[in-house]
Amino acid sequence: MPNALTHETSPYLLQHARNPVAWEPWGEAAFAQARAADKLVFLSIGYSTCHWCHVMAHECFEDPAIATVMNQNFVNIKVDREERPDIDATYMAFVQASTGQGGWPMSVWLTPEGKPVFGGTYFPPADNHGRPGFPRLCGELARLWRDERPRLEASAAGALDQLQRSAGSPAQRVGLAGPQVCNDYLEYCQNCFDDELGGFGGAPKFPRPAVIRTLLQLVERFGRNSAAGAAAWAMSRRTLSAMALGGIHDHLGGGFHRYSVDRYWHVPHYEKMLYDQAQLAIAYLDAWQLSSDPAFSDVAGDIFAYLLTTLRDAGGAYHAAEDADSLPSPAAPAKREGAYWTWEAAQIAALLGAREAAVFSAAYGVELDGNARPASDPHGDLAGQNTLFRALPDSELATRFDCSEAAIRECLRAASAILLDARSRRPPPHRDDKIVTAWNGLTIAALARGARVLARPDLAAAATAAASFIRRELWDGSCLFRSFRGRRGSVRAFPADYVCLIAGLIELHSAAPSSEWLDWAQSLQQKLDTDFWDPAQAGYVMRPTLGGDTLLVIREDYDGAEPSPNHLAAENLLKLASLCDNAEYLTRAESLLRAGTRLLERQPFAAPLLVAALDLHQRGVMTFHIPTAVPPDVLDKLRASFLPRAVYSPGTGPGVTLCEGFTCRPYV
Repeated sequence: MPNALTHETSPYLLQHARNPVAWEPWGEAAFAQARAADKLVFLSIGYSTCHWCHVMAHECFEDPAIATVMNQNFVNIKVDREERPDIDATYMAFVQASTGQGGWPMSVWLTPEGKPVFGGTYFPPADNHGRPGFPRLCGELARLWRDERPRLEASAAGALDQLQRSAGSPAQRVGLAGPQVCNDYLEYCQNCFDDELGGFGGAPKFPRPAVIRTLLQLVERFGRNSAAGAAAWAMSRRTLSAMALGGIHDHLGGGFHRYSVDRYWHVPHYEKMLYDQAQLAIAYLDAWQLSSDPAFSDVAGDIFAYLLTTLRDAGGAYHAAEDADSLPSPAAPAKREGAYWTWEAAQIAALLGAREAAVFSAAYGVELDGNARPASDPHGDLAGQNTLFRALPDSELATRFDCSEAAIRECLRAASAILLDARSRRPPPHRDDKIVTAWNGLTIAALARGARVLARPDLAAAATAAASFIRRELWDGSCLFRSFRGRRGSVRAFPADYVCLIAGLIELHSAAPSSEWLDWAQSLQQKLDTDFWDPAQAGYVMRPTLGGDTLLVIREDYDGAEPSPNHLAAENLLKLASLCDNAEYLTRAESLLRAGTRLLERQPFAAPLLVAALDLHQRGVMTFHIPTAVPPDVLDKLRASFLPRAVYSPGTGPGVTLCEGFTCRPYV
């Protein structure tokens, strides 16, 4: 029997539309139902490509007996965190404060007024691994609500009040941070850097492209031949190279998986997210400009191929993600994580000739019994399976197989094409085909940067098509919306959507100069300032409401998998100030930087993009004015030069002009 989620557009909500749980979408109607029935609300938050969300759904929400317990005791609400990051951030703050950890699925019990009572993440169907069984927990919370309600309500009110007071503290207005912040950031990176394998910290290892992007900018700040610049480059180069060679990189189909469960970048969590592809493409382009090493531009091109062939929507924008789980075969009874992406040695041998299979297996670390380390596969899900990673370089393979490196490259190219074709006929992983404005903004930026740096008009056309789609479908002339799937969603955009789209339009203006993109960026910035600027917080905030009351004031200030809107906005505003000759943008950027001074001085590793924005403010934006007719050698020089402080705009005259501050000069 379908539930109320059948009318939603979110792929995540639709995955639960036929659960025996009487799910409701988030909204005042669901909470009114809870008040009328005098029940707690059970709030479950996740997203459609979340592996542990699938596990809990299969174990608990698809179980009729458990669903009966839920329906009898609670009003049950499902939220897609990708559609409602404000609701997610509100209750994630509670879960992290009360348990010391967070993640998805997120499970929170609320009073009918939306105040959190108890929360956590994944709960098993029975007591296991130190976690209480979900139905037992449901029963106990229902009993407490029935028998000890005053204590429960007092606890919930106190928890929300504490969160509100903490989140609503006015920003500390101090002076701008000094240049020492850049040195401190570099030192912190060095302290947690994995010298042997690249990346920062141990397992699991996340790409966190913002960290690399800022390190690369510091290479340019300090100079590659300085001790600081050499250290920043060494960490960046080692990490980007290790990721490109590792199993986190899809060596057949392109793009990167979400993260590595081990410190070797080998066994990944196999889902693929659009925001990772966009940010990593820019990081690899930056590394190519710094080093001229084609290995980096090849990886960027590989990411673009994945975007254009797999994630691009027919309308020109880009889908959100691909799932980690899929059926091992059409007749398989259940999905398995990594099934689409991994290989048995016998499968490779059957598809390739004996010599080709030997070369390919040696190159990509294929083993007869599978290549996952036991610590990376504690439950044995990858037994007999191989996650491809580049185990040997072409030179060693040429020696081993007594042939030229060119012959090795051709053998691997042909073998990869055969295996990719075979993989395409497997049951595909679920794709979350909703279009998220913020993530498309990041993708527009990456495509536009690739178009300019790699001299690829097809990428400029792709970026233009995506921007045109967002403007046509998700901008009504005065307001931006968060997502699209078949039709525009009802949820209005958040600061991240505006900020990421503005960043994309600035890059698009550089790659395909047109006043329309810069004009739209300014309109979006005006709307962002009007709707989301909080003077007390000196930043852009989200204010989720319920029944007309603000649940929490949320100022995002951490550059994790996605950039903080406030940090990316500081960079945008500095660039817009130069492109549009508007001092008001500079003033607002400085407000964001001042509000972030304490964070920069105490925890710069949490705010790499704010470090980059501070550097941009300290050294100034470089504005290149490029006329239509420019000698090819000048354009080639610009493309090959790593200029992280640069913006580009149409110009007049016989040559390129570079303006910094109040000084302009010919660029030759």
